[in-house]
Amino acid sequence: MPTDGDLRRILTENRSVAVLGAKDSPHEAAFYVPAYLRQHGWRVVGVNPKLRGDWLGAPALATLAELGPVDVIEIFRRPEFLLGHAREILALPWKPRVAWFQLGIRHDEAAARLRAAGIEVVQDRCMMPEHRRLVG
Repeated sequence: MPTDGDLRRILTENRSVAVLGAKDSPHEAAFYVPAYLRQHGWRVVGVNPKLRGDWLGAPALATLAELGPVDVIEIFRRPEFLLGHAREILALPWKPRVAWFQLGIRHDEAAARLRAAGIEVVQDRCMMPEHRRLVG
């Protein structure tokens, strides 16, 4: 489990986030959390095959394979999909610094595989309240 110091470092040293499972409804966390991050200077990219066109000021992508380098991949997907997404992340020609599993999302095997590849993992935390609490 990362410490507050680890979370603060992640939230201050990184500036770009891909949102796997991004949504287009302002009432869903997979929309308003990245919108909050964008308002606080983060570059956000949505990844969801159901999204089309502009999403929070950037093009939405259908798959992780289309994604160029970002610092953080924030995952808004059910735990049963995480092992497959970990494989997708590890197959990218570049590696994110951090994989962040949204609040309520945990998969220890997927996290272990990502960590073994040198990617920091945060599980079962929401970036927005952590940013508010630790960065302001």
